[in-house]
Parts: sequence; C-alpha cells; structure tokens
Amino acid sequence: MYMVFLVLDDPARLDAVLQAWEEAGIYGATIVESTGFRQRRKGEGRVPTRYTFGHTSGFTEEGHYTFFIVVPDEATARLCLEATEKVVGDLNEPNTGILAAWPLSFIKGLPDDSSGEPN
Repeated sequence: MYMVFLVLDDPARLDAVLQAWEEAGIYGATIVESTGFRQRRKGEGRVPTRYTFGHTSGFTEEGHYTFFIVVPDEATARLCLEATEKVVGDLNEPNTGILAAWPLSFIKGLPDDSSGEPN
C-alpha cells in the first residue's frame, strides 16, 4: 500500500483532477482545504476553516486543496501523478502543485474491497 499526497495549487481544477483520477480508476481520496507557509507569512493566505466569524482584513480566499489517498501499489501512485498532470500540466512547473507517494508499513480501517469502486 502507498500513501499519495497531492497539493493542488489551483482550486478551480479540483473537479477536473477528481474526474481524471476517476477515469484512471482511482477513488477514495480525502480532500482538505489548505494554505502554504509562504502565502500565510506574506499575509496572502488564510488557514482555512469551516466557519468564519466576522471579517479578517488582509486575507484572501486563495488557498489550495490537499488530497490524501491510500492506493494499493506504486503503479497506482504513478497513475495519480499521470492523471493529475493531464489536468494541471507538469508539476515541476510553478503554480501547479506537488505530489508525493511513499510506501506504508501497515494500514488498518480500509474496507476489504479489491474492486477499486467507491463504496
């Protein structure tokens, strides 16, 4: 099993990335709103929260989406990369995102479902 971590720089591409992953047979990602250290330090980003009370001046709504997904193997992790780059372009280019994958020592809590289809 592998963990895939993707920070998507352009929030407008969220649905397109999800569609590309689905077409590649990849399901089950957890997605959270996020912001980067640089944006926060420059006062351009906010730490996303579900509820905001009042208005905080100086912060924009610009942020990112961070994906976490457990996949069965490195080949599937590479499919995540390929599908993502079909949407955003080469991740080595600025303002696209970052993707990392690493093997997991153990995992507990995933359904025993080899179909790859969403539950």
